[in-house]
Amino acid sequence: MNRTFAQLLLGSPRTIAGTVYGTIVVLAALAAGGSAFEHRPWELVTVVIVTSVVFWIAHVYSHGLGESIALGHRLDVSELSAIARRELSILLAVVLPAFALVLGAVGLIGDRAAVWLAVGVAVATLTAQGVRYARVEKLGRVGTALAIAVNLALGLAIVALKVAIGH
Repeated sequence: MNRTFAQLLLGSPRTIAGTVYGTIVVLAALAAGGSAFEHRPWELVTVVIVTSVVFWIAHVYSHGLGESIALGHRLDVSELSAIARRELSILLAVVLPAFALVLGAVGLIGDRAAVWLAVGVAVATLTAQGVRYARVEKLGRVGTALAIAVNLALGLAIVALKVAIGH
């Protein structure tokens, strides 16, 4: 697997939380906007990306506020920049699903197929994170299956919501 592609899909050991969080944000944006923007694919791309950016900014702000209070001083630019870089995986989680949506927007695949491809990429990302966790914990087959199931539960609940709302 290409290293850049793998990093976008999997994140890194230090960024797994942001990858999972960002992926769930993408799924939520797709669930909310998939049907509403079904025939306006560029608008859906924009909604998914902007939603991810807004949540990333909120995440960086809230962590910055928390660290400022914990440290007892206002954060300087380098401290705030370190938080923004650490949480960048939230934004990176949108790249592959947004690319899938762009494939639909430019007409290489159908609009509906693009949305489902984006959902599929997000679900694959959550599955991969469950596998990574199981490997670190040296879980057996049952433990691995349970780790994947738990990791997918929230993401698939959002997919189920999309299906219920969209049909």
